[in-house]
Amino acid sequence: MATPLRIDFVSDVACPWCVIGLRSLLTAIESVGDDVDVEIRFQPFELNPDMPPEGENTFEHVQKKYGSNEERSAASRKALKDSGEALGFTFNYGPKSRIWNTFDAHRLLHWAAQEGKQLELKEALFKANFTDQLSTSDHEVLVRAATEAGLDARKARAVLTNGDFAGEVRKDEELWRNRGINAVPSVIFNQRWMIQGGQPPEVFENAIRQIIAGTATEARA
Repeated sequence: MATPLRIDFVSDVACPWCVIGLRSLLTAIESVGDDVDVEIRFQPFELNPDMPPEGENTFEHVQKKYGSNEERSAASRKALKDSGEALGFTFNYGPKSRIWNTFDAHRLLHWAAQEGKQLELKEALFKANFTDQLSTSDHEVLVRAATEAGLDARKARAVLTNGDFAGEVRKDEELWRNRGINAVPSVIFNQRWMIQGGQPPEVFENAIRQIIAGTATEARA
């Protein structure tokens, strides 16, 4: 009998390492196969909650926020591109790449969970942001991503226009901050074990197998 496993994936659409973490996690789940019955819940986290709608140039933002120079930024972009390629995802960074506000994307993801399409929408939003280099604060982009995820465009547009689920997203963001989450991705298994960062698939696979076997420790990675 498959072991039930709840996975809370705390992340932001603007986080490139969250793409790596999700792709690695999905690869790990596939490797474990029928031994586990997984439910993934995507939880909201905003890296830049005060980001204006027009966004900021990615490289200027990283330099300002983290003090990174061009050499370190280039190395990080290469690592992301290489990791993404290995996991079947394309990062199309360029001089005009921007970081956008993601609050409306999180509202749409909250709705998508009710529709049973949260994973599909999460992947569509990652593609829109990092592969297609489109604004995740643009409602037309968000509606298009919802359609790609198999959601109803009319309903998606209504959610965005009406400001639906704003309170719920704020509440969830505060909940995870109060639980000590200050970096993403943070991947929590059965509300007990946590792995942080864009880890390779084998890290997640080993954790899942240990949880199934009952040998997982309390240590957080």
